[in-house]
Amino acid sequence: MVKYKLLALDLDGTLLNDRQEISEENKKWIQKAGEAGVTVIASTGRGFPTALPIVEQLGLQTPMITVNGGEIWTKPGSIHRRIPMETDKIMKLHMLAERHPVAWFWAYATDGIYNKEKWVDDTYSRTWLKFGYYDEDASVIAKLWEELLTWEGLELSNSSPFNIEVNPAGVSKAAAIEEVCRMIGCDISEAVAVGDSLNDLAAIRAAGLGVAMGNAQDAVKAEADVVTGTNNEHGVAQVIQNYILKA
Repeated sequence: MVKYKLLALDLDGTLLNDRQEISEENKKWIQKAGEAGVTVIASTGRGFPTALPIVEQLGLQTPMITVNGGEIWTKPGSIHRRIPMETDKIMKLHMLAERHPVAWFWAYATDGIYNKEKWVDDTYSRTWLKFGYYDEDASVIAKLWEELLTWEGLELSNSSPFNIEVNPAGVSKAAAIEEVCRMIGCDISEAVAVGDSLNDLAAIRAAGLGVAMGNAQDAVKAEADVVTGTNNEHGVAQVIQNYILKA
């Protein structure tokens, strides 16, 4: 009998290699985990439309966590819970992006992604989920982070050292994994969370087994229970072999 009932996988930098592919090795072991009764789910900062093709490649009909926990899906296409971000906050975040010389910014709404090149005409006509900033100049990111820390009602994380991801306070992959555990009838101590960035940190802390990828940010590695191979070394397959299906 397997010790863990749920395996929550981040996508970029974790399940996907640097070519944005799922390796055959990862596919094989995810299938084995599913056959052993483990519920394997995607837990990503991506929105549903860009996460779905990856989940479909694996043939999963399990719950999904998108936009860092802002949405939980019972199965692909069937929404269980959505936590929107106040439109006023989106407008403030957008104004901050315009005020700072940030290389790129984007925001997820339920009807798509809006960004620096294509912003929305009527902000109030959309349901918003997440805002993001990107710049390869660490000082720009640090300044934005410092400013955002003074605002109330926000959850700050990142999906790479060069970005900041902003969700409503209380929204995290950890809270979403806890909800999925309730949905499938297990405890979060029976869950494994695997990731590489700050948006995975709360989940890695909360899960029964928190796993950092070999390519994870140092802050994530420091708090993980174990560190697996990199996303180019089938690190996910190693987690399943070494910790989930190990005899």
